[in-house]
Amino acid sequence: MPGAFTRPTPAPLLSQGETVVLFDGVCKLCNGWVRFLIRHDRHRRIRLAAVQSPEGQALLAWAGLPLDQFDTLAVIRDQHYWVRSNAVLQIIALLPMAWRPLQLLRVLPRVLRDWAYDRIARNRYRLFGRYDSCLLPDPDHAQRFLKTPR
Repeated sequence: MPGAFTRPTPAPLLSQGETVVLFDGVCKLCNGWVRFLIRHDRHRRIRLAAVQSPEGQALLAWAGLPLDQFDTLAVIRDQHYWVRSNAVLQIIALLPMAWRPLQLLRVLPRVLRDWAYDRIARNRYRLFGRYDSCLLPDPDHAQRFLKTPR
């Protein structure tokens, strides 16, 4: 799996083969990205979790990623996770064919893709704004968000 980091055990809270996208729940850009994914992921291949949620925190801990300062989105599946531009490319691969030409970005060196990603990520609040708290999903989208079984 290109660009993936691997952990010795499968990610908690996920079923085999299930993919989750971790995002900053107070970031307006990130929330726009989540709305885009909900709209375009018609086959419901992608689950979602805010990094501030208990589920997001558990997955961050599993991956060994920071729990309090998170400047990237992450994609997690089974024992693998991707961050930064590799995470975006993993997401694009799960979207309908109309979005697949964006996979051509893979030909750019990762260091260049990550440099561009980092510029946006570090300035996302200044450029796009932030919410005071995580937004709750619309009731019809709630099943798309990862929830700990009770």
